[in-house]
Amino acid sequence: MAWTPKGGGPWGGGGQGPWGRGPTPPQPPDIEELLRRSQDRLKRLLPGGFGGVRGIVILFLVALVVWTLTGLYRVQPDEQGVVLLFGKWVETTQPGLNWFFPAPIGTTLTPKVERINRVDVGFRGAADVRGLTAARDIPEESLMLTGDQNIADVDFTVFWRIKDAGEFLFNIRDPETTVKVAAESAMREVVGQSPLQEALTGGRQQIEQRMLEVLQDILDSYGAGISVTQVQLLKVDPPQPVIDAFNEVQRARQDKERKQNEAVAYRNRIIPTARGEAARINQEAEAYKEKVIKEAQGEAKRFLSVYETFLAAKDVTTRRLYLEALEEVLRGANKVIIDRGQGGQGVVPYLPLPELQKRGGGQTR
Repeated sequence: MAWTPKGGGPWGGGGQGPWGRGPTPPQPPDIEELLRRSQDRLKRLLPGGFGGVRGIVILFLVALVVWTLTGLYRVQPDEQGVVLLFGKWVETTQPGLNWFFPAPIGTTLTPKVERINRVDVGFRGAADVRGLTAARDIPEESLMLTGDQNIADVDFTVFWRIKDAGEFLFNIRDPETTVKVAAESAMREVVGQSPLQEALTGGRQQIEQRMLEVLQDILDSYGAGISVTQVQLLKVDPPQPVIDAFNEVQRARQDKERKQNEAVAYRNRIIPTARGEAARINQEAEAYKEKVIKEAQGEAKRFLSVYETFLAAKDVTTRRLYLEALEEVLRGANKVIIDRGQGGQGVVPYLPLPELQKRGGGQTR
């Protein structure tokens, strides 16, 4: 302990300074006294004394338990636990309460795996599915060659999340840049296999799906531990310097398609009509043929029947043929009957009953 005289200071004076003016400054704490008091407390807590083997073992066990408990860690539902043994990734744990060797032997990382990340390619700034808003175009990324040797200005967005935290942390150095470069490469591959018209019109959804599959294959080949959730095509247009000429070409194509559609409609209207007319003429010809054949066959049968009758009764058949011929000839002629019999005047009055019936509306009295 430091030497202090009873007078309060080295020069006495009962708490005054060296020249007898004012109190002396406070003394620092006595380190030896503090250590002695701490040893006394430990001796009271540890039976057998602090310096014994038993005390050392108990202290070691307590420290070991405390050190072991520090290895407990909790993984939240939106996280994955990445366990490192001497700095080397050994396993990935799922949400819940887990344990691993505490530091400095083991280390645990818990990155967020449910958070959706976004990478824009071809532009920088705000954008949505209806178009770009306050965005800056990046021609080096957006200009791509299509399958029909045209140039398209393509802006798109990739949404991704962590699938395997261990692979994500240790297999790739810069995840966002890796996703961006791989996405641009995948889009160039897909657009290079598609005609420009498909990308401008109804083929956008198919391009998005194919691009997502190609990008996922690339990232899986890297072992990136990333899952691509969605790809959105925000803009697919011709380059700005040639957009007027492109619009002219599009209008010419639309006129061509319109005229082709009109020609097809006219063909679809005329051909069925012509086919129907041809079928009607064929049917009329077939009917006329059948009619002529049947009439000829009937005339032949009638002639044979008359001939057979003539062979059986020549006089009666001859008279009958004569009367039928006269009936056929005189059917539509005006007739005057002259009776040359005895006492006759030679002329018999003829009452035209058919004509009177026609005039009287078919009624006779």
